[in-house]
Amino acid sequence: IRLSTFALTLFSVATGYSQHTDVINSNRPGESQSAFSVGKTVFQAETGIYGIKEKHSLLETKTSGFGFDLSLRYGAFLEQLEFNIDLQYQNDSFETDFSKQTRSALKQTTIGAKYLIYDPHKNYEEKINIHSWKANHRFKWRQFLPAVGIYAGANLNFDSPFAYPEEPNFSPKIMAITQNQFSGGYVLVMNFIADKVGTDFSSYGYVITMTKGFNEKWSGFLENQGFKSDYYSDSILRGGAAYLIKENIQVDASISGNFKDTPSILYGGVGLSWRFDKNYKPILIKSGKESKEDKKKNKEKEKKRKDEVETETEKP
Repeated sequence: IRLSTFALTLFSVATGYSQHTDVINSNRPGESQSAFSVGKTVFQAETGIYGIKEKHSLLETKTSGFGFDLSLRYGAFLEQLEFNIDLQYQNDSFETDFSKQTRSALKQTTIGAKYLIYDPHKNYEEKINIHSWKANHRFKWRQFLPAVGIYAGANLNFDSPFAYPEEPNFSPKIMAITQNQFSGGYVLVMNFIADKVGTDFSSYGYVITMTKGFNEKWSGFLENQGFKSDYYSDSILRGGAAYLIKENIQVDASISGNFKDTPSILYGGVGLSWRFDKNYKPILIKSGKESKEDKKKNKEKEKKRKDEVETETEKP
């Protein structure tokens, strides 16, 4: 379970910096991915344990058990590029009126890469009016410009008992990601997903996550996920909270449920996120205005030096 938590609110003021933030930027505990990477040379692990209960009213089946999530993220080559692997292991009991089966295996294995293609804060410097508090806190339309990222990956199926019998061992997954930083500590993340593309089991869906940072330590979120395929469609609502223990450690808790009984779903889980960034070197991104001013100043300095040389040459 993944969510971009309160650390993302820092992007609303980090207009002059790289994607690396002062505190950990975790995707837990929702299902959405943020548009930003962890930062070049940064390694991050996000893990958790969850419990599950499902009941299908028509098929009269019941599922109950627990599972583990693990997401490994690493920024390499470029500040905007991140490589990741997502693993989900589940152990459960699947019951019908005639049988009971215990399943224990990897339910999901996905490897992929994410790239930030547009950051509205890059090359932009917000002017501060030292004479007017009202001017500095007025409504800003620019906050509706989202950061945009893309994701491409592959699902690996190792004959999992949780997969359909004829599901291929390899299938592609692609995603478009948007992220808005609103005033008041709100962050809106949207994922638009095409999963198992080109196979008989293709699925299309979305994840919409709204996060609110309450203070420097606590945040909460609400999330809606929907997906549709020829085999299964659903809409799931999630909610939860995260707490920052240290700048590089975060804990979280969440609960998920749906609105139908074919099947009814109830999840609950807790998790931990940890970041290692000792090898990270800050990358400052100058705004466009600063770049123009620097060019102008350099030209003026160069002209002044030429004038001084010509004056010295003309002296007897």
